[in-house]
Amino acid sequence: MDNLIRYSTIEDKNKREILLLMGSGCKWKKCSFCDYHTDFNKDEEYCFKINEQELNKVTGKYNTLEVVNSGSFVDLDKKTMKKIEDVCIQKNINTLHFECHWAHKDEIAPLKEHFNNIGIKIKTKIGMETFDYYYRESFLNKGIEEKDVTIIKEYFDEVCLLQGLPGQSLDFMLKDIAIGLEHFERICVNIMVENKTKIKPDPNTINNFINHIYPIYKNNTRVDILLNNTDFGVGGNKND
Repeated sequence: MDNLIRYSTIEDKNKREILLLMGSGCKWKKCSFCDYHTDFNKDEEYCFKINEQELNKVTGKYNTLEVVNSGSFVDLDKKTMKKIEDVCIQKNINTLHFECHWAHKDEIAPLKEHFNNIGIKIKTKIGMETFDYYYRESFLNKGIEEKDVTIIKEYFDEVCLLQGLPGQSLDFMLKDIAIGLEHFERICVNIMVENKTKIKPDPNTINNFINHIYPIYKNNTRVDILLNNTDFGVGGNKND
């Protein structure tokens, strides 16, 4: 029985409803810091049953919906994608946010074209974690071979950054945020939390972020900051 909280509303910045849906699973699954990809099921009917239940909770109150899952939008089954489309039309949602791994970048243009034809604007978010290529690919193993941010932004509207990790200086973190804001519409800064991987959060780095960076950006309307990975209201256990 699924026990995760999968529907919430974000009332602070960029007000929207958010759904954590279930798909067939991230195709990359090699990020050294991530155990998020464990939320998946290969049974499409099982996934759709869960997803339909959550999609039925959408009210359209902010005309904006964000859909996240343990991978990319391409990992959601066809019935779920059709249900998302139907809900957006029924609830007058005009902006729909999806997440996507770099490996599926070529699927973004057809997705945007399809939804644009029915009057829905698509915003895509990539988990870059950092713009430092060698840190990202050597330590985090993100599978993003492109170094040039001007090429990356041709596909993606928004970016996620991961901070609070070993080896991230204050300047390192500030530089990533500055690059993100220069090239993308919005950024989401996630602070590393303890999980089942070998990559551990660094308390000193987190303290640096909270004391020196958080005060600068906490009220910036283009910057979401997740000090805990459940701060958007989804992903936690219903019994907690």
